[in-house]
Amino acid sequence: MTTATILIADDDRAIRTVLDQALGRAGYRVRTTGNAATLWRWVADGEGDVVITDVVMPDENGLDLVPRIRKLRPDVPVIVMSAQNTLLTALRATERGAFEYLPKPFDLKELVNVVGRAVAMPVDSGQAAGEGDGEDEEELPLIGRSPPMQQIYRTLARLMGTDLTTLVVGESGTGKELVARALHDYGKRRHGPFVAINMAAIPRELIESELFGHERGAFTGAASRMAGRFEQAEGGTLFLDEIGDMPSEAQTRLLRVLQEGEFTTVGGRAPIRADVRIVAATHRDLRQLIRQGLFREDLYYRLNVVPIRLPPLRERSADIADLVRHFLVQAAAQGLPLKRVDRNAVDRLSAYRWPGNVRELENLVQRLAALYTQEVIGVEIVEAELADTTVGVEAGDGRMDDSISAAVERHLTDYFSAHGEALPPGGLHQRVVREVERPLVQLSLQATRGNQLRAAELLGLNRNTLRKKIRELDIEVVKGVK
Repeated sequence: MTTATILIADDDRAIRTVLDQALGRAGYRVRTTGNAATLWRWVADGEGDVVITDVVMPDENGLDLVPRIRKLRPDVPVIVMSAQNTLLTALRATERGAFEYLPKPFDLKELVNVVGRAVAMPVDSGQAAGEGDGEDEEELPLIGRSPPMQQIYRTLARLMGTDLTTLVVGESGTGKELVARALHDYGKRRHGPFVAINMAAIPRELIESELFGHERGAFTGAASRMAGRFEQAEGGTLFLDEIGDMPSEAQTRLLRVLQEGEFTTVGGRAPIRADVRIVAATHRDLRQLIRQGLFREDLYYRLNVVPIRLPPLRERSADIADLVRHFLVQAAAQGLPLKRVDRNAVDRLSAYRWPGNVRELENLVQRLAALYTQEVIGVEIVEAELADTTVGVEAGDGRMDDSISAAVERHLTDYFSAHGEALPPGGLHQRVVREVERPLVQLSLQATRGNQLRAAELLGLNRNTLRKKIRELDIEVVKGVK
């Protein structure tokens, strides 16, 4: 078997050396260069079985090389590396025909594995993808350069050219709708409508009508025909938020749409074709709901074709500085004074656990921009804001009930402001218990450094009961870390 030749272009000599050695040990022949011109000459001369190129090089942008290589040598896979670790970079690499995109700093073992896949399964000989439309990074829906976000960017880039049903899971405030909008705005249905519906915000008896529409006279008050969200989203994307709150009757009808590609309105008989892409989202554990008989297992598998887990902000604290800058720019665009947060203040924000995730950070930054006259926000101001946010939840202060009451009051206030006087759907008790129980178990495990026996004693629970709760709440136990 002939040994494959790997062509590498990167203006960083150290990276070229590391890749040369690693791929050489893996049995490949390697040629390296620090510029795009030499790489292009090698490709034009028929050399190389796989190309690895950086984006930023002294003589040309590596992304511009990708479609040229794909056109001249469609059998040669191109792997793109970049330190410009944004969603836009991942999208452009994929749009232009890259076999894979790897953010810097990359995992060397992963890169060798990607090269192995490229050698074994060369890309097809189809036309190179388009050139992209050059969006500004500030307009992107997702911000962050941390490793968890890089994995999400790569997944999204692979999904843009498909209509695959996607299930986005993550805690409240992590940006699930932003992911859905990114899939729509940068996907092949971008010219169609984006329609969102929140299952938790609609009375259960009206969800089927809201989703599928109804005919005149279908029920009391149905004075005329109404198009549902599926019809409104024709040719575009339908975002089903908080899918775990969907009642069982609507689950059955949704399953039929996913299986058959058609639906009927409430009170209607003629089937209607559903030309929509489905993106669903939830902060709840659907597997637990299945065990409780509250969610259909067959519907879960239909929705979970491509799962995307959004990490909580505490798992990507490296992104907080970028997020703060982004939200300050947004606040200035809304007419508020442009502020800056100093390094110590950013460090304090990065150390906070952010139970409300990115949404909580955005709200705090807006307050900083609106309420303080200082051009530079220091750590004292941030400390004061965080103290106001966390008051009442510290152990032993006797005011946890006040904090829970305030959280429930905010939930009801937000709901009534959006939906008038109609009561929200049921399940509030279970939701509050779950939101209190999860951090309680997590903090107990942290206090005992992951020792489940001691954590069970601290909580006053049987050890088997604690283990069951850890599984049900999907809590990761890290031993030895406090």
